[in-house]
Amino acid sequence: YIFAHCAVLQEMESLKCEQTSLWKQQKALTQMHNRSQEKRAEEEVAGTHILSYGSMEMNDDEEDLDVSEEDLRRRKDPCYHYTILDQAWRATNASTKFKVCDRHSKWKGWYRLFYKGMSLQMPERCVPVNKCGTHSPLWLAGRHPRMKDGVVTRRVCGHWKKNCCAFKSTPIQVKKCKGNYYVYKFTQPSACYLAYCADVNTIVCGRCSRDQSCVSRDKINWRCKRNRRKLTKKIHFFASYPEQLTGKVNRIKYTKVLVNVGRAFSRRTGVFRAPVNGIYQFFFSTQTSRTGVKTDLWLVVNRYWVAVSHTQVSRRSTVGSLSMYMTFLRRGATVYVTHNCGKSWANSASTTITFGGSLLVQMR
Repeated sequence: YIFAHCAVLQEMESLKCEQTSLWKQQKALTQMHNRSQEKRAEEEVAGTHILSYGSMEMNDDEEDLDVSEEDLRRRKDPCYHYTILDQAWRATNASTKFKVCDRHSKWKGWYRLFYKGMSLQMPERCVPVNKCGTHSPLWLAGRHPRMKDGVVTRRVCGHWKKNCCAFKSTPIQVKKCKGNYYVYKFTQPSACYLAYCADVNTIVCGRCSRDQSCVSRDKINWRCKRNRRKLTKKIHFFASYPEQLTGKVNRIKYTKVLVNVGRAFSRRTGVFRAPVNGIYQFFFSTQTSRTGVKTDLWLVVNRYWVAVSHTQVSRRSTVGSLSMYMTFLRRGATVYVTHNCGKSWANSASTTITFGGSLLVQMR
């Protein structure tokens, strides 16, 4: 009875803890929703749609909530925490009666540009004056970054009086995100009337898939182009030892090299050195005809004996053995074959003591 009573008490305590955790999560979600509603009400103006995406602030009530490493990474990544800037007057083809100056805007955090719900990016070319809802349109004086570049700093120029960079405004930060879009950390321009532009010609870029890039020759007409897959570098070799081997040979120097595409195998040392990261496959063989003698060849990768080619005959006959081994190697890894014991037979016309390999998949 006592054990049963204790079990019931433990179950009740567990349910209380679970209920408390659910209550805290519900409270956190409610607070986030209220803050989002308040912020949206404050930022909505005529002809403007601004929406915060992914923003989240921790308070004392939320500190004990479980947070995964992926969540922590995303909290620091501006690709998951930005404000949508959907203002039609920012378009490169828009001219309005009332001019806007972004120096009066209170920029905070990161922004992603839209035009009537369609994703686009800043122009990389000079924009005519009195466009983008201002006197001097601001354009990106440099190329947008690649994914691997991470966060970069770019200059911003304002066009005025036939000078595409008459106003050299304060630099901004830019990052490319998965999905072929960019986020910007805007700063207050150096003067008025200057405003950041949204290039309507790049709307197509938001439609490119992950395996495509948005390209343009004239920075006006854009298209989605499939990324070229990097072809695997051709690396394969085949060599043989044209004599007999007896006893221990620390490293066999295969002097008869038949194939050596990529020149990763050294005839002088008998060592294969991986030129790139990738998955490699090797084979090596031996042959013996001496009764009752064990013969072992070992494949050595980075000084570790990893595979053996073994022969042993109980009666007078000829026996050969071929072994294969597949592994991942980093650039610079060494591979060779050692003769551990026994007697391997070969002559100048045969290819019974062999060593070869090839790159199957190249990796970064």
